[in-house]
Amino acid sequence: MKILISNDDGYLAPGIIALANALAPIAEIVVVAPDSNRSGSSNSLTLDRPLTVQRAENGFYFINGTPSDCVHVALTGMLNFRPDLIVSGINQGQNMGDDTLYSGTVAAATEGFLFGIPSIAFSQVSKGWEELDAAAKVAREIVERQFATLPQPFLLNVNIPNLPYDQIKPPIATRLGKRHVSEPVIKTKDPHGREIYWIGPAGAAKDASEGTDFCAIAQGHVSVTPLQIDLTHAAQLLALSKDLL
Repeated sequence: MKILISNDDGYLAPGIIALANALAPIAEIVVVAPDSNRSGSSNSLTLDRPLTVQRAENGFYFINGTPSDCVHVALTGMLNFRPDLIVSGINQGQNMGDDTLYSGTVAAATEGFLFGIPSIAFSQVSKGWEELDAAAKVAREIVERQFATLPQPFLLNVNIPNLPYDQIKPPIATRLGKRHVSEPVIKTKDPHGREIYWIGPAGAAKDASEGTDFCAIAQGHVSVTPLQIDLTHAAQLLALSKDLL
């Protein structure tokens, strides 16, 4: 099996190093990741400047662009083979509910999915990299599953509790929950007295009911959510068709 690995925390992040180390014994891996932290970059591609590819001492490739850039460049210009799987992460912090719209971690996996390649995004629920080895072990186990009943390609979003391995409950299939609106921006001033704004933290969970990713994580399970790209509002499509008659 050949696996392309990327992330949004950058090629030096402990999460991608742990993930690569966990998958190297079971697959031929190539790591292509951003040169720095690109969290929150979503599915953006860099179109206003050229991108450069460099190789680090540990063999990882890094690009001065977004997670989507990394996967796109790898698949369309760098690699001389088509990966069997694309894996993104392990992210520092959860990507659940509405987070998936902003997440660069999920975006890297989504880019692979758009190219018709099965893809998985991995995130730890809490920041700080606690119990990272346990999360990497869980990620490897999920990669080793065949998912034979899933239509190909698939796009999975996996969130892993920051717990010791023997305390993590088995993976369960979930749907995305929902958050309240984000907290207000943090308003301050720079050294020159100009007003500046920091994006505030994400809101609390609004829908953490049974079956959601939030609920699974609260119970200590690994959350595995299948994602799709079709944003069409099917119910409104019918109503709109009637209004346009």
